[in-house]
Amino acid sequence: MLLQGLKVVDFTSYIAGPGAAAILGDWGADVIKVERREGDSMRHVFADLKNDIGANPTFELDNRGKRGIVLDITKPAGRDALAKLAETADVFLTNTRPVSLRKYGLDEATLRQANPRLVYAVITGYGLDGPDAHLPGFDVTAFWARSGIGYMTAPKSAEPFMRTSGMGDHCTSLATVSAILAALYERDRTGVGRMVQTSLLATGVYLWGSDLAVQLKLGRVASIRARENPINAVANHFKSADGRWFVHNPRGGSGGWEKFVGVAGRPDLVTDPRFATGKERRANARELAAELETAFAALPFAEIARRLDEADLVWAPFQTPAEVDADPQIAAAGGFVEVEDGQGGTYRSPASPAVFPGEPQAPRPRAPRLGEHTRDVLAEIGYSAEEIEAIFAAEAAA
Repeated sequence: MLLQGLKVVDFTSYIAGPGAAAILGDWGADVIKVERREGDSMRHVFADLKNDIGANPTFELDNRGKRGIVLDITKPAGRDALAKLAETADVFLTNTRPVSLRKYGLDEATLRQANPRLVYAVITGYGLDGPDAHLPGFDVTAFWARSGIGYMTAPKSAEPFMRTSGMGDHCTSLATVSAILAALYERDRTGVGRMVQTSLLATGVYLWGSDLAVQLKLGRVASIRARENPINAVANHFKSADGRWFVHNPRGGSGGWEKFVGVAGRPDLVTDPRFATGKERRANARELAAELETAFAALPFAEIARRLDEADLVWAPFQTPAEVDADPQIAAAGGFVEVEDGQGGTYRSPASPAVFPGEPQAPRPRAPRLGEHTRDVLAEIGYSAEEIEAIFAAEAAA
């Protein structure tokens, strides 16, 4: 495994931090998840549902393959154990508020005194500096709403809407992994680790950066338009006769225009004076969108797909979750990984988004039960059996 020998202390909760640690674990790192006595809040994400589904795939996704321990840092013995664990680590990953970390002596400056090689990674909602750095931030607030992504995703004048769980968190997971690997590369040259920090807010800003760059340079940016009134009528979603949606994205401003209307069965649109040039197609985009919508609505999806592929156009079906589950190309591209279910079998889960050809992808171990490895890990870092029992007796570990 690529990161075999790398030791990561995962002192995080929810999604962004655990997700980053899980990716490092998928790539071979030894990840030790440290939880409070009640456990990570995501352990209980389905507990309040009227009909308990009997599983927690969301938690399992971001915590598979880790070893799990419970330490209470409000107790001196628990705090000391976590600090001692950090002494042996390559990476200390946290999304605990900095003021709390300083209070308990788990801040970067303190831990670095005992372990100069430590890469100390901090994930926050809004960053470490600035007037709002102290604010709590979740995916939907810091990433979705404040970064501008929510506004830019909806058509102009549409009301705000909520989006799927953990999207911004997992993007921040990827940013965090990148920062950690950069710091580890630097450490190989200097022998000294460093702090790295990522935030939901900054990740959100970067993700719509192609449009935001226009805003920053020119002071304005085009908003998303409704499907029936697009900027470019051939860069749009269309619905087949049997109710399947697909999206087409032209190469360049007008690339494949003639081929695309041919696929729709309307080659006559090429010579229609309303659409003769790119400028006229933009000016009459609403009319062109309506013509194409009618044309595709008369064709079955399988025929549309065949024609689009034969024309070598850039398109994709607009898939439901069930269709994603059944898509053989997603499986072939490494989109899924098998995870042990703890009962001798496996189940399928989203994979970390990278493939390393030649590196076998064995099933990943399941997520740890709360405190499953506490005694083992404490023993590994030098505690005797008697000392471990004393820590448990003091309710500083579980």
